[in-house]
Amino acid sequence: MTRSGRMLLTTLALSLVCLPVRADGLARPVHVAPVHFEEREQTVSITGEVIARVETDLSFRVGGRITGWFVDVGDAVRAGQVLARLDPEEQKADVEAAEAGVQAAEAQLKLARANFDRQKSLLDDGISTQRDFDDAEAALRNAESARETAIAQRDTAKDVLSYTELRAPADGIVTARLAEAGQVVQAAQTMFSFADNGPRDAVFNVYESLFFEQPSKHAVQVTLLSDDRVQTTGNVREISPTIDTQTGTVRVKVAMDRTPPEMTLGASVLGVGTLAPRRVVVVPWQALAESGGKPALWIVDKAENTVNLRPVEIFSFETGVALVSGGVEEGETYVTDGTKLLRPGQTITATEEKAQ
Repeated sequence: MTRSGRMLLTTLALSLVCLPVRADGLARPVHVAPVHFEEREQTVSITGEVIARVETDLSFRVGGRITGWFVDVGDAVRAGQVLARLDPEEQKADVEAAEAGVQAAEAQLKLARANFDRQKSLLDDGISTQRDFDDAEAALRNAESARETAIAQRDTAKDVLSYTELRAPADGIVTARLAEAGQVVQAAQTMFSFADNGPRDAVFNVYESLFFEQPSKHAVQVTLLSDDRVQTTGNVREISPTIDTQTGTVRVKVAMDRTPPEMTLGASVLGVGTLAPRRVVVVPWQALAESGGKPALWIVDKAENTVNLRPVEIFSFETGVALVSGGVEEGETYVTDGTKLLRPGQTITATEEKAQ
């Protein structure tokens, strides 16, 4: 080989040595971005329904046979409106007996008062004795007491008669009817379920795991599912102390600040709440890899211009991105795209992107 040929081969060999190499002899082109932590609020969306804040089971205070019911499910009623009625014959008889008792007591009182007046007059004239006068006075007091007792019994009988009519306690809507005409019912047996027209709540079944997160102080946004233009806000009013064993959820009631007319009873709504801000790194989904069954990122060694796989902690996933809460440090560089053919120690040629 001539001298000029040997010099050409030497130059080519030196050129190849100066090139960055990888396992197959070439550097991998990738996109990278710096690790940058930021405060991020996570939103939680759960579907629920609108319920009345005050819901009541209505029942008769006395037992009897139902002679008629006058409302049905979904009917709007006014305070004091009759919803159903029992056969009142027995209670009417009790009222009549009580009235007779009052008349008898008044007759006894009239007689006792006349006797008392007579004994008082005789005592003043010195004809009667003090003992007879005291007996007449005692009889008068007993007759007055008997009359008061009779009047109280009559008033009670009238109250019991009024209990044969079941009336609405307030303005509202009948949500269930458990009565039929001719049915014999017992006292306190539920006849109707009643929803008050007052304030309303949005109720949600929340997964238990969410209670381990710190909520923000912002109000819950409530949106009508059938029309996202209908919105209101509210705050948590009540949390059930028990967990539904079948679904693993906890019932949470949100008191709505204002109830739009479109949010009728039973309407489906979407509740959106926020959790307290967390310090996270926002990375695109394609940047994630896997190491030992755990999520990982390819971290760039700037000095060697190589990459290595490092497990990271994922706080949550959102559309198109993952929120990394641990495993990386501020200022490090990670691979955002081009990870599929990387190997530990791989040499790369990096194109830097802005932090997500």
